Amino acid sequence: MMNFDVLVNNIQDTHATLQQSAIKAINKHLTIRNWLIGFYIVEFEQNGEDRAKYGEKLLQNLALSLNQESLSYRNLKLFRQFYFAYPVIGQTVSAQLQDFGLPMSFKILDISNRQLNMISTNSDFVIAPEKLITKLSFSHLTLLLPIKEEVKRSFYEVQCIKSNWSVSELKRQIRTLYFERSGMSLNSEKLSLEVLENSEQFHVADIIKSPFTFEFLGLRAKEVVYENDLEQALVDHLEEFLIELGHGFCFEAKQKRITIGDEYFFIDLVFYHRILKCHVLIELKTNEVKHEHIGQLKTYINYFKKEIMLPGDNPPVGILLVTDQNKALVEYAVADSDIPLFVSKYVIELPSKEQLEIFIKNELKQF
Repeated sequence: MMNFDVLVNNIQDTHATLQQSAIKAINKHLTIRNWLIGFYIVEFEQNGEDRAKYGEKLLQNLALSLNQESLSYRNLKLFRQFYFAYPVIGQTVSAQLQDFGLPMSFKILDISNRQLNMISTNSDFVIAPEKLITKLSFSHLTLLLPIKEEVKRSFYEVQCIKSNWSVSELKRQIRTLYFERSGMSLNSEKLSLEVLENSEQFHVADIIKSPFTFEFLGLRAKEVVYENDLEQALVDHLEEFLIELGHGFCFEAKQKRITIGDEYFFIDLVFYHRILKCHVLIELKTNEVKHEHIGQLKTYINYFKKEIMLPGDNPPVGILLVTDQNKALVEYAVADSDIPLFVSKYVIELPSKEQLEIFIKNELKQF
């Protein structure tokens, strides 16, 4: 006879196991798709009958024709780079094409083997392709693409798989030169243990938070960026509040996604102010103010100043709203605070700190 506790455990175990299997399958299919796209692009560049017609503009034309956010120029360029960096994955891809309902391509296997032989004849430097695409997400692999040294990249692959690093942890270890420190350390095993103890662990569910994954599944960013309910409610009402003020706010975007380097960032609210002739970027945090919050907002301001700002625009303005249980804080950040005329004007046209603080406190009470 099965008791209630056994029933609960059986359901929990089944849910967790099959959920993880589904997420792993999504990651694996995403990685294979990206590799195949890179392969098709390179094959066209080398053997396409009308390749000369497109030349250096191939990826731009391809992105326009495909007209999908997940197949943007930037991503197509990344997939091409991925194909060149990981030819070994072709061994797994070629063997599984029929499972996906795609025609078998022995050419993929042949090309991947030839490229693999060109890279190294030492198998110690090559992790089994099946392990690469099941243990590492595509977001992990994109961090490894810029590493040209075969041994160094393999080192991070092994450490990442062995220690179950998250994407942010892998990035941190690369930036802090873990490979170089390990070579210089008199006790590399001790260093490895210290890194493992202090590392941020990767969870399979994190895969579905990857921008590459939600694009692959055809989801919108908002559907997979996990928002705190309070923060989302405040952002929704803040949009209405600012428009109602009638100070010239023109709503532009919510959860505006921008790309800086190889990272995606999301700005809570973006307005264009028709009187100030500048963008107003708003970030809302549901905890106390931290140094990194201000730094993050200033990064967004500088990005807009360099990439978005048009001739005739004034410098973008940032507003940081910070809440906790007992206080509300508003912090303004101005990119060019050395322009006194503009600063004076924005103080008049933008909501006062007192207005925003009252808004936050009222919303917190209602929530």
